[in-house]
Amino acid sequence: MVRGAGPPEPLSCPRCGATFPAEERFCPECRLPLTLGAESVSDLSERHRRARKVKPQLAEGELVRVAGARNQAEGEFIQGLLLEEGVPSVLRRSPGFDVPDFLAAGPRDVLVAQSGVATARQVLLEAELIPNQPATASVSPGRLLAGLLIALALGALIVWLVTLATH
Repeated sequence: MVRGAGPPEPLSCPRCGATFPAEERFCPECRLPLTLGAESVSDLSERHRRARKVKPQLAEGELVRVAGARNQAEGEFIQGLLLEEGVPSVLRRSPGFDVPDFLAAGPRDVLVAQSGVATARQVLLEAELIPNQPATASVSPGRLLAGLLIALALGALIVWLVTLATH
């Protein structure tokens, strides 16, 4: 026995954190080998926990926009919903708002891999975060064309009248 050595350090379970005397080798609850000190499996990083939830088959292909958020907090909420279903996602500042002055403010785009689009849309539909039908144009293309042609004709008429009046 080493002089000055106290009682042996207790062993602990890496999963549940329970402590046991040095004679024990395995946790009776978790069936894991005991370790010295306070090491624990529950000390995994947040990044590691998130990676374990991802379904690899939903992470293949090009990134596609599936939802828009009004700010970073709302975007992270949507990301959490998608992650619970195994869909990995990326949050990106919307074009035009990608300046450092906005920090957490400003709209965000939620992007997922092409293989996860169907699952992501289903999750967002169930949460009522996106509309059930695709967005429809508020003005029909034919009506828009007619309006543009009328505006062009009026502009040409005004130019013609101004040139007549100046001569």
